[in-house]
Amino acid sequence: MITNSIDPILLQIGFLTIRWYGLFLVLGILSVVLFWKKLFKENKIPQDLSYDLAMWLVLGGTLGARLGEVFFYEPEWYFSHPIEILFLHHGGLSSHGMAIGLLLSFAVYTKVKKIAWKKWLDIIIIPMSILFAFIRLGNYFNSEIVGRITNVPWGVYFERIETSVVFRHPSQIYELFLALGIFGILYFIYRKRVFSLGKLYYFHIFILLYFSTRFFVEYFKEYKVLETGSFFTIGQWLSLPFITWSVTWLIKEKLLYKNI
Repeated sequence: MITNSIDPILLQIGFLTIRWYGLFLVLGILSVVLFWKKLFKENKIPQDLSYDLAMWLVLGGTLGARLGEVFFYEPEWYFSHPIEILFLHHGGLSSHGMAIGLLLSFAVYTKVKKIAWKKWLDIIIIPMSILFAFIRLGNYFNSEIVGRITNVPWGVYFERIETSVVFRHPSQIYELFLALGIFGILYFIYRKRVFSLGKLYYFHIFILLYFSTRFFVEYFKEYKVLETGSFFTIGQWLSLPFITWSVTWLIKEKLLYKNI
């Protein structure tokens, strides 16, 4: 069994607080941008645009993640305490809201820049799960989004948040490795040139893999808000539209079933 007693604060200097989560978030963004530069160069796209795009997506993704938490998970509490919506450092970001925010900000960016959005979307989606892996590592250091109580040998005792010694599934680590696996699959397909860029295959494969694994890992998570009378959690209900859309598209394109 493993004990997690990590202090989420990496460094405190006066009023300046640097958290592990913030560090991992920055490392995730930088990793994605550096990978974009490599992919842009290979596909004859100006590399400097990777920084421009990153600023748009960081803003859109953060806004979407926060609003997703507000509207999808705890609308009553946030509407009763509206000022809390602005306090990101108090926690509360939704990955489903982030996905929507990223897509909307990308749509606006490509409209403003008048670029070939299909090719861009297939390129930028390839390393995106690296960012999600870093985010889940930050969640682990924060002792948040913890798993259900378990007796598996790799169970983790989150010392900071427990009132008694119990071991839980490290659901954050599950998602971390799954996210890295998704990146590995997409990059392997890209290197082998299985699909042509600009056909949206990479995008829809990512959507199917990411939200399917997210749906699966939800079964191992503990929740502060329980979904009364529902077989699925809120996270699973929110994943279903993405899964349904990607499966329908891939079937239509005859990738999943060639004879259809």
